Amino acid sequence: MKYILLALGMTFFTSAQAADTPPLPASGESLTTADGVRFALWPKRLAEPAPLLFILSGDQDETLSSKYFRQAGQFLANEGVVCVSVDLPCHGQDARPDEKGLTGWRRRCDKGEDFVAEVTGRLSAVLDHLIKEDIADPERIAASGTSRGGFIATHFAIADARVKHVLAFAPLADLARITEFKGAEDLPLVQKLSLEKNASILAGRSLWLVIGDRDDRVSTESVVRFARAVTQTTLETKSPAAVDLHVIAEPRGHTVPAGYAELGAAWLRKKFDLPASK
Repeated sequence: MKYILLALGMTFFTSAQAADTPPLPASGESLTTADGVRFALWPKRLAEPAPLLFILSGDQDETLSSKYFRQAGQFLANEGVVCVSVDLPCHGQDARPDEKGLTGWRRRCDKGEDFVAEVTGRLSAVLDHLIKEDIADPERIAASGTSRGGFIATHFAIADARVKHVLAFAPLADLARITEFKGAEDLPLVQKLSLEKNASILAGRSLWLVIGDRDDRVSTESVVRFARAVTQTTLETKSPAAVDLHVIAEPRGHTVPAGYAELGAAWLRKKFDLPASK
């Protein structure tokens, strides 16, 4: 596992700087599979199967409208990569009247409802559709996400072996570490969904993660433990070592520094065997 600690003195790009983007770019599309699963595609489908990057954050249209949440996809879309998103649980059209965001996740969890299995099922259905429609190259599939989106993107790879590469930006790794799940730390579903406890499934898969060294919102340490667990099981199974972890000296806590979307794009560009960016 590559473990990188960088010094202070960086500029930062926050979601507020991208808040003026429209709900969905004019060139993007809101679509459904034959079975009625909603998804968004950006910037456009291509004439032949293309590398596919799932980008997850919250509302699918808002995710693909935001430069911040598009992260690496912002730089790869002009290089023949198709970006796709779905509504996360309790976001967009998936939200129910009595729930919203992470408090909705807690409500579902208290009811024993596996919201992660539900969304990864939808993501696999979208991937099935995109491969069948010759939009996606089945050999070049990646998932990415910011914060809660990184949690779901990683679970998508855990649930679907076709997802070979994961990029997680300031990812949530353990529900038990966030305030919305205070008092629910010992629930079986909370324990089951910890990324660290699912690390063995990702042995040999390519992961790129960035987290601030003082991220108290999602817990820096939980991300580091998850990355180490993937590396450990990768070594035990003699699979190719493929975890690239960046721990950044970050005074602002839960945010992604400027420049790391580009670094993530450069990493995935090599994984997808795309020409180097000029």
